[in-house]
Amino acid sequence: MTAAAFLRHLGFALGLILLSAGIVRLMITVRVMDTPEARKAHTRPTPKGGGVGIVLTFLVGIAVLYRYAAFARLADPYFLGVIEASVAIAVVAFLDDLFDWPFTVKLAAQLLATLVAVASGLYVLSINLPYRGGIPLGWIGVTMTVVWILFATNAMNFIDGLNGLASGTSLIACLFLVFIAQQQGAWFAYAAAGLLACGLLGFLPFNFPRARIFMGDVGSQFCGFMLAVLAVVASRFDGIELSFLLVPMLLAGVLFDVAFTLVRRALDGERLTQPHRGHLYQVAHRSGMSATAVTLTHWGFASWGGLCCLAFIAVEPALKPIVPLLAGAPQLAWLAYVVRRARTAGLHRWG
Repeated sequence: MTAAAFLRHLGFALGLILLSAGIVRLMITVRVMDTPEARKAHTRPTPKGGGVGIVLTFLVGIAVLYRYAAFARLADPYFLGVIEASVAIAVVAFLDDLFDWPFTVKLAAQLLATLVAVASGLYVLSINLPYRGGIPLGWIGVTMTVVWILFATNAMNFIDGLNGLASGTSLIACLFLVFIAQQQGAWFAYAAAGLLACGLLGFLPFNFPRARIFMGDVGSQFCGFMLAVLAVVASRFDGIELSFLLVPMLLAGVLFDVAFTLVRRALDGERLTQPHRGHLYQVAHRSGMSATAVTLTHWGFASWGGLCCLAFIAVEPALKPIVPLLAGAPQLAWLAYVVRRARTAGLHRWG
């Protein structure tokens, strides 16, 4: 990339960050409130819907990208699929913020948004393995893509319970994706991750360390959904072996927390759709760990995942399967630490 192109991209990014910040500031005055409940960490009514700034910034940016940025162009069906799917999940999540849908209704609406992406051709076709090369997945790839997008979308939504946790983790993931995609010449992933990062940079100062506004479902679901879609884009249009694993490595902390919690609750016979306070990050906070410390821990997980992504690209093919295991290793230490804190604090029931 030339210096002139870098400066143009930087100027555009700064404009989008200011746009996001302006919309977030406006949403504070709209005062769609998130009221305190037993399962929530905040103790006073706080505006929500700050994610509208993230969403609109992304949509403005992607529209400009589609119209003018030939360097970052996908084939029209895929590009339009990204745009249509992003609009669909934004509408679904915003309505969820307004009407607080039951989980089954929310999941059905998310499935429709996911099918918009898949119908445009954005699904995993094959996976590359060392010594084996590409293995076609066929219809399994479609099913895997649907499950992946739904899980990542809800995982980011579930983890959005402390100031800056979901938004900061998403931002770090986006910044690593921007760097990796730029190095690899994956220009659409570079641009799309950069647009999402701009929206998050405009929002985060209003949410961390003190929350003047929450991003709400419209922000958390949108971030999870778009990062999941970018993982699929990388697997289809990027030459890195096993590149689908880049986003899961970046989000290892989020994905582990949610997967562990679902398994634990299922084994305990709890109803999975019932609200609770049993996520690892919530148990850590309830045991006396400050919200800021929990958030920064998750930012550390995302940063470690980013370093693992860089290592994944650099190492020999035979060593690549080891790297995702390294990305998840800190989660076992975190689990042991949270269990010990919970026992010390007398939290015998985590829900």
